[in-house]
Amino acid sequence: MKKLLCCLLCCVLLFGCALPAFAASEEASFVPVLRFVACSDTHVTDSDEINMDRIGRMMTLAYDVAAQDPAYSALDALLIAGDLTNDGTKTEFDRFWRAVSGSLQEGTRFLGVVAKNHDGYEMKRAEMRAYYENLTGNDADFHVVINGYHFIGLSASENDAAHYDAGQLSWLREQLDAATAEDPQKPVFFMHHEHVRGTVYGSSQYDGWGITKFTSILNQYPQVVDFSGHSHYPVNDPRSIWQGNFTAIGTGAITYSEFTIDLYRAYHPADSRATANCWIVELDAAHNLRLRGYDVNEGVLLCEEVLKNPANPANRDYTPAKREAASAPPVFADDAALTLTPGDGACAVTVPAAQSADGMPVVLYRLTAKDGLGLTVTKKWILPGYYRAIPQETVSETLDGLPAGEYTVSVVAENAYGKQSAPLTAKVQVEGATGIRALFIRISNWFNDLKNYFVELFR
Repeated sequence: MKKLLCCLLCCVLLFGCALPAFAASEEASFVPVLRFVACSDTHVTDSDEINMDRIGRMMTLAYDVAAQDPAYSALDALLIAGDLTNDGTKTEFDRFWRAVSGSLQEGTRFLGVVAKNHDGYEMKRAEMRAYYENLTGNDADFHVVINGYHFIGLSASENDAAHYDAGQLSWLREQLDAATAEDPQKPVFFMHHEHVRGTVYGSSQYDGWGITKFTSILNQYPQVVDFSGHSHYPVNDPRSIWQGNFTAIGTGAITYSEFTIDLYRAYHPADSRATANCWIVELDAAHNLRLRGYDVNEGVLLCEEVLKNPANPANRDYTPAKREAASAPPVFADDAALTLTPGDGACAVTVPAAQSADGMPVVLYRLTAKDGLGLTVTKKWILPGYYRAIPQETVSETLDGLPAGEYTVSVVAENAYGKQSAPLTAKVQVEGATGIRALFIRISNWFNDLKNYFVELFR
């Protein structure tokens, strides 16, 4: 037991991933009666093998996880929530299906949907849906039951003028009515491509990846657990699990990761294409839901959460307000110190990694350089690699645009809900421009900040 707790603590300190929201004894007592993989955005192309290989890696990982469970070793289904292909060509669909069908073992059912955007680039949507159905043998819109649990999926409408048409929405209501009437105490799984707006990370109107087509329907069904993709925002960000009138889960992406940071939408870090996320989802006999998020490339657990039976509207521990209230600012070690290396008009800053104080990852570092009057001359942020299973002992960035002078450099670490650590500060003397040139640099910094504000706000 002590070894298990030590391992979990090391995981938090090194990877910044969330500790499971349950005690070790509860983990041992969790006996699945259903297990499936949930992912999205495989973006298989006509030529490269990378995303095809990631599908295989994901399934090998999932089968290994299942095989290690002495109580329940089955993998019942694979859910892929759209953007199966990158450009929607028939060759890409063929290659996608070759990767999926070649990685499935007996007893695992494939459930997928095709999306309006990438899957629909090449063909008319009616043709796209028909090609997908003929290729996989699955309906583009489906309602199936696995181990007594209902799975409903909705693909993009065959009508090119409608995202999801009225007939589909009526059909969805009918399927949800039938599923919940059978047993209102059981979760019902619903899958589509785009997030429901205002739910998981990446779904806000500002982010641009959410839609409102399903909102009024799903609000009537507390039993719904809604899986969606499209945004590529990482699974181990705590905002990727949302509860309100229903439960929503963001599936991350098999291909690359994306973020919104302040006003920067669709931000892609340099290593974003090295990332691949998926969930392994399990239910026990009491309908409690265990979500384990994985880094597919590294084969490493990123996060783990257990949600009390989500069909019961009284079980809503993952509302944004409750998650924020449960979160705490990150902390730096008592002996942590900045390393500052001055240059000509710039200063390189190395920051020791902060530690999570709440089991949630550290998602941002904010750097500021102030002059002797306490005025901010320049500032930057660093996105740490919390979305990957690679530990970071330090993070680094260069503060540039600094005229000659002495500066106080300050760094705070931030969690997903904007709660900040106490700052690390240090002084540094920088060589650089003086006089009129220094004033020009300050004005340029201010103008660029203002320009970036409006560019990001209205793009």
